[in-house]
This record gives sequence, structure tokens and C-alpha cells, in this order.
Amino acid sequence: MLCETVTATSMADLVRARDAATVADMVELRLDGVADIDVAQALAARPRPAVVTCRPKWEGGRFEGSEDERRRILHQALDLGAEFVDIEWRAEFGDLVARAPERVVLSSHDFMGVPDDLAARARAMRTTGAKTIKIAVAVRRLTETLALIDIARDGNAVVIGMGDAGFSSRLLAARYGSRWTYAGHAVAPGQVPASRMVDDYGFRRVGGDTRLFGVISTNAMHSLSPVMHNAAFAAAGIDAVYVPLRPADFTDFLEYAEAMDITGASVTIPFKLDAFAAALRADDLTRTVGATNTLRRIAHDGVRGWEATNTDVTGFLAPLDAIYPGDLSGSRVSVLGAGGSARAVIVALLARGARVMVHARRREQVDGLVGDLGVAAGPWPIEPDSWDLLVNCTPLGGGDLRADSPLPGGPFNGLMVYDLTYGRGASRLVAEARAAGCLALDGLPMLIAQAERQFAWWTGQPAPAGVMEQAARTRLCD
Repeated sequence: MLCETVTATSMADLVRARDAATVADMVELRLDGVADIDVAQALAARPRPAVVTCRPKWEGGRFEGSEDERRRILHQALDLGAEFVDIEWRAEFGDLVARAPERVVLSSHDFMGVPDDLAARARAMRTTGAKTIKIAVAVRRLTETLALIDIARDGNAVVIGMGDAGFSSRLLAARYGSRWTYAGHAVAPGQVPASRMVDDYGFRRVGGDTRLFGVISTNAMHSLSPVMHNAAFAAAGIDAVYVPLRPADFTDFLEYAEAMDITGASVTIPFKLDAFAAALRADDLTRTVGATNTLRRIAHDGVRGWEATNTDVTGFLAPLDAIYPGDLSGSRVSVLGAGGSARAVIVALLARGARVMVHARRREQVDGLVGDLGVAAGPWPIEPDSWDLLVNCTPLGGGDLRADSPLPGGPFNGLMVYDLTYGRGASRLVAEARAAGCLALDGLPMLIAQAERQFAWWTGQPAPAGVMEQAARTRLCD
């Protein structure tokens, strides 16, 4: 089940938020932080089951009153028939647990990390008689969430890895064995609205046989890839979901993927080189690039591992071919950045006969490309009048960096700027290039084109026409 957490500073606003939580199966009524607490008003005419919570400051909440006052509030919630009342394990409220053990959620939150005694803590919580326990811990690695599966396996537990690295424990609650999970407007670290859990991430589609895919990135929570791929899986009638994964390092992903039986993954900053190195098999194009943006699970010579391909090359060229004025052969192209995306872009440009120069702040990165791909190293910052096509392969301009630019103020003396970043509105680079009279293209068409090719490689069938583009543009307009 999906439980949406609502909070407010007044009872009137809390009730309005409660009634607006129409996507979830249950609602958590956070009374802490409400100035004029009225338990009867919170529960009256509620449209769906409720968990009543009055979290003290010492457990990450906002209630500053006495423990006696808090006990009275929670007692009243039980008196008035609340389906569940959340009681902190560290609180001395054993009388409440004993009174209605089947309606108590006994909770423990650790905002600092995963405690060494996690399993022992869960066992101790169960000895209180509470029928449901809740354990929420802050995680920094995907693999730190795996210990929660063992706790949930013993039954009647809600388990959550808080933070971006733990988001999959919320989305894949059915796989973790969690009795329910929580959504909301960032009331707790890693929470997202219930509508996004259901519409973007396919929460209700996750079952025991559902195939798992994901995007591996330090910026995974801002990626449009989940909304695109989940829309395509749903339209094609494929039992699969695609989740954002924020590993601490590539080993963290590999271990987590093995434990969770992940079928395929999109790979982006900064893991494209690591993913290529870890693959058991790769096609010729991917070996030429020396980096991958797409993995799928294989068994090779009796060994489970990953096969790599690179859809960035054709994904980059498709929108460029549609608008670049003339033949790329002989065109002067300056590529900003020297990571995995830059490698794919360079291979694509060289195949079209372009004269490529690479520019990056770190000269050692450029030297690697010069040696591997035979391109020229250019100065940083880039010189004016030195390019016909400029391609931005740095992260500047993407996500929360929309106002940042690798070339602030230009000069823009060439024909066209192609910025591989995407987001709401134009990036600063694209806006300034257009203002200077250049053609300009952002990275959304490339993102869609390469994602459609990933879908086909994973599933053996074409992506449903137009579905990914519509999903991406709708999300950007929200």
C-alpha cells in the first residue's frame, strides 16, 4: 500500500491536505507542527484509513510539548478509531502499545545512518507486542538498503531507506516485503509526491515477476528517463518498471543489481567508463567509444554479468542531422568536456568526417581522448572563431545547473550550438547562443532518441511511437 504523509501548521490546512491526498491508499496525519491540534477534527469524515503521528523533535519531528501531552493526543487518536497510531520505540508509551497492539506502528528512525544493531533492534521492537514495526534509516549506498529485506521478511514491517540512495526501497516496497511505504512532499528525506510514485515510477505495477530496470547516476532523482521508460513499458504492456538509482560508486550498483536481479540499466554521469570496464561483452561500436550508456543482464560462458551497448552515438546524430546546415564533413567541431558522453559524440562526429577539437578544464582527460580517438586537444577556455558546431558534453546547464554555462557570454561566432543538457526552459548556453544568432539545440531530442533505442535493445521490440517524447515533455511542463 501507499501512504501519503501530510503536514501543516493549522488544522484547517491539515484537513485540506488530507482530503487532497487522493492517490494514496492511506494518509499519515502529522499532528506535530500543527498549532491548534484537534484529533477529532483530523479524523472526522476522513476519506481513507489514517495513521496518526505526533513526532517529537528528538525523533526528527516538530512537536515541542511534553511527553504527557503527546501521550494524551495519541490516546485520543486510539479512542476515536484511528486505524493506526505511530509510536516511537524510544518513547515510554508501553501502555499505548498494550492497549491496541494491532493498531500501533512502533517506529524507529535513524537519520545518521544504518546502526550496527539494526537486526537486534527489530527483534527488540517485536517483543513489545506491537503488530507492525517501522524502521527508517538514512542510507548512502544502495546496498545499505538490503538489510531491510531481512527485517521485512519476518512479517508486518514497514522498512525505508531514507535519502536518494534509499529511494528504491520506497518504490520497490513490494520487493522489499514492506507492508506499505510513504510518499509526500519531502516530509522525510527521499519522499516524493504520491502522484509521481504512481504515474512516473509505476509503483502499483511492481510485483514478484516484474522486471527491474534503472538509471545509474549521481543525479538520478532529476532524470527524465524513468518517466519515459515507464510510460513506454505501460503502453507496450510489458511487466517492467524503471527506477532511479543513485549508487555511491559502481561497485555499489553491481552488488545491488545482483541482489535485486536488475535486468538492465541506463548509465550516465559519472559511470559510463566504469560500466564499460565491468561489462563481460560489448559490441564493436561500444568498444570504439570506450564507454557505455546501456547495460543488460546476460549469462556468458556460465557467468552472470552485463552486456554493453552505446545508444548515445545514434541518439546524438538523429536530431543533429535534422537541423544542421549542410554536411558535417570538414566542419570544425569543438566538444566541451571529456567524459563518457564526449566519447560517444566524438565517435559520431568522426564517422561523419568532422574535424574535432576537444576542450576540458582537466588536460589529462583530453589527453586520454587524443590517444584513444585521435582528436585534437584544444585550449580552455575555447577561442573565438574556432568552431562551426559547438557541443556541450559537460553537466553545466542540466538539472539544477540550468543557469550555469561552460561558455558564459560566448563568444558565439559559429553556426550551431548543441547542448546535451536538458531541463525546464532553455539553458543559459542555448539562450545566449540563440540571442547571438546561432542555431541551438538542447539535449532532450537526443535523450529521447537514445532511450527509444535502449528500449528496443532491452525488449526486442520498438518503443511505442511518440510515447517517450510525450511523457518527457509533459513532465517538463509540470
